[in-house]
Amino acid sequence: MTLSIYNTLTRRQEEFSPVEPGKVKMYYCGVTVYDYCHLGHARACIVWDVVRRYLQFIGYQVRYVQNFTDIDDKILKRAREENSTMEAVAERYIQAYFEDMARLGIKEADEYPRATHTMNGIQRLIHDLEHKGFAYPSEGDVYYAVRNFADYGKLSGRKLDDMQAGASERVNVEDPEYQKKKDPFDFALWKAAKPGEPAWESRWGKGRPGWHIECSAMVRDRLGDTIDIHAGGADLIFPHHENEIAQSEAVTGKPLANFWLHNGMVKVDGEKMSKSLGNFITIRELLDRDVDPMAVRLFVLMAHYRKPIDFTDEAILAATNGWHTLKEGLLFGHEYGQKLGWEASSLIPHPSHIENSFVERFQEAVNDDFNFPGGLATIFELAKELRREKNILVHEGKTETSADELLKTWQTLVILADVLGLTATPTVETPTVNGISDAAIEELIQKRQEARKAKNFAESDRIRDELQAQGITLIDSREGTRWHR
Repeated sequence: MTLSIYNTLTRRQEEFSPVEPGKVKMYYCGVTVYDYCHLGHARACIVWDVVRRYLQFIGYQVRYVQNFTDIDDKILKRAREENSTMEAVAERYIQAYFEDMARLGIKEADEYPRATHTMNGIQRLIHDLEHKGFAYPSEGDVYYAVRNFADYGKLSGRKLDDMQAGASERVNVEDPEYQKKKDPFDFALWKAAKPGEPAWESRWGKGRPGWHIECSAMVRDRLGDTIDIHAGGADLIFPHHENEIAQSEAVTGKPLANFWLHNGMVKVDGEKMSKSLGNFITIRELLDRDVDPMAVRLFVLMAHYRKPIDFTDEAILAATNGWHTLKEGLLFGHEYGQKLGWEASSLIPHPSHIENSFVERFQEAVNDDFNFPGGLATIFELAKELRREKNILVHEGKTETSADELLKTWQTLVILADVLGLTATPTVETPTVNGISDAAIEELIQKRQEARKAKNFAESDRIRDELQAQGITLIDSREGTRWHR
């Protein structure tokens, strides 16, 4: 079975083959940290979390990087409104991001670069573009010369001449920024400093980077010239990802990414989500209504990742009901394993104890452009079988299927559900969950840091997952690693 993925760049589904056999470099355009994350962020983060999990499940070593945009007009506006600073606003919403994602069961990325921590790489990339004739300075700003890049528009399918015809009546020739440009489609790589705004020294004068150049620099610094998968929301295809390609490929002469993946948008009751319509829902607002985080994951995964989804009360109720079915199956072993004579060690699922026919069906579905709804169909089949056997056991004191076969069914369900990040915790937790001491946690964190320094990311991930399984969430930052239960 071969994984094939729809590539936005080529507009067709292609067999996936990474640059380096067995390894995947994956970058996701993360959030601009000026507010709490909303349902659109939840969908994107869940989708790319599960894509990463699935790639690992089928044997790839995945290096997953997700950025934070921590310098932006919206962040500066929020700082002015709150009489605060850009740094304080960004830090607050970065921490809120980690809290929200932990509640949704989203595994942390391997690295979270920030724009403000990548200033040297940003300036180096702008310098290279200028040296190669793709950028020009103008009154303290630096602009990208779009028409000098022959492939501009190849991701979005837009043609400059068509866009120019449509935009001719909307261009304000009195706009000072427009007057600085050689061409109306040129975009800012570096913006001259404005009074009261943060600024960095550069060869072009004090200023700050444009949005698009930040991601190009972070990809190049963290993952190299060409990566396997560049992911993001469909709203980023143009202009953000189009501009990323223009910036990066003009300098390197190599593809920025071999596969461009984009998730569909989220509507609320059929309308585009916006504060003006009063249908803007943050993740924490939703979860604080006592909606189960696993039901939110299920709601997202019940639709194909490239299709739009509509958040309604009926949809979340259907997902909640579906989660109850899955949860019942996932808890079957904890509730009835002892009665069936299973050994305690059996409650730790192992790949050698699974039903391969179900795994093959799951992979066959998901290998078709990450068809998670198809994979869910297999998982639900397993859960419903366990629910049926549970009812027989409760009413008749025995099961129709042998204990060994039920063990296989249950372990298969747990392992496949975990690929989608769908997990259930027994009501009565085992001593291990609450029993790990602070000192033991700190010791494991130290071992993880040593593994990261040695670039042994597999060991680093293993330690993080081990702690997560015991209810410990790690939060990496520039200042070190923090944790909470």
